[in-house]
Amino acid sequence: MIRTTKRAEACLLLEDGRRFDGFFLGKRGETLGEVVFNTAMTGYQEILTDPSYTGQLVTMTYPLIGNYGVNDADQESERPAAAGFVVREVARAHSSWRASAGLEDYLIRHGVVGIQSVDTRAVTRHIRAAGAMRAAIADARTDEKALLERIRAHPRMEGLDLAGGVSTPERYVVEPAGPARFRVFAYDLGVKANSPRLLSERGCEVTVVPAHTPAEGIARERPDGLFVSNGPGDPAAVEMAIGTIRRCAHDGVPVFGICLGHQLIARAFGAETFKLPFGHHGANHPVRNLDLGTVEITSQNHGFAVRGGDGDAIPGAPELRLTHLNLYDGTVEGMAHRSLPVFCVQYHPEAAPGPHDSRYLFDDFVSLMEAAGQTVGVRAALP
Repeated sequence: MIRTTKRAEACLLLEDGRRFDGFFLGKRGETLGEVVFNTAMTGYQEILTDPSYTGQLVTMTYPLIGNYGVNDADQESERPAAAGFVVREVARAHSSWRASAGLEDYLIRHGVVGIQSVDTRAVTRHIRAAGAMRAAIADARTDEKALLERIRAHPRMEGLDLAGGVSTPERYVVEPAGPARFRVFAYDLGVKANSPRLLSERGCEVTVVPAHTPAEGIARERPDGLFVSNGPGDPAAVEMAIGTIRRCAHDGVPVFGICLGHQLIARAFGAETFKLPFGHHGANHPVRNLDLGTVEITSQNHGFAVRGGDGDAIPGAPELRLTHLNLYDGTVEGMAHRSLPVFCVQYHPEAAPGPHDSRYLFDDFVSLMEAAGQTVGVRAALP
């Protein structure tokens, strides 16, 4: 709810000194991170639990959040990953037959510091003009000068390898929903739960492996396909998966990457990545499929992008071609290898609660494995 008292108890302070006052939401305390904004109207629980938001303070542009509560089924990971949460108004009461708790109780239980009664429109306009930056949510009475020093000492997102910190410590298997047709290895760089689920629905036995798994370990087991997941941080700082992408691709193993996986595939073949001014975060981003001449409404969450060029060329990576284009700012949203079974997209085709325009990409991945003649048993594990 929007508080009516004039005395603020919490503040959102940005590294350039811009301050927004409000009231605590969730845990009372202090948290630092990169402040970004998300334009989705629903899916706040999926946003909070998306590992790609590690180290970020997420500002929701939609003014009313929490109206349908939270539940155990909609989590993309075991607990919230976002460093903090910024909203305009929290619903006074949640209403949904699926709900098991309210949003604020959920944030308190998981120790997430948030702030409400903030003018999120003003926050968004400021970030759009000045760019994403470091910030803190803290007690309104905190010494502002000292807090600003802590904010400016906090690490920038550039150069940070955060994937290893959110990856699974040990491999695990997601069984296929029905007879097993393919055996897919999934690099967990911050994988969302819905990605292995969608592969499972298509007859894939999915072995999710830690981010530090070496290329030799995966190549030795000869998977039918390699899935490279989303994740947080700077793709230029993540080196481990790149060798595996090259090794599998040149062995003829179909490779499918999304988000961070898309960026790592680009870098594996020589392309560059760069930091966007304020990133793409939301569930309503239009993307043109250049091969089909169609437009998809997509869910996005990334602060880095692949550097594009003229036509379908990807500078530094002549073996890759552009397949999808962002219609907001013309950035690279999808690529495919010109001769090897490799493709990737910057956005989230696995998005829950949606949109679902891009689910066909999982079918395309299955089609690549079918075309390669790779069925369970053909690529049996080596002794």
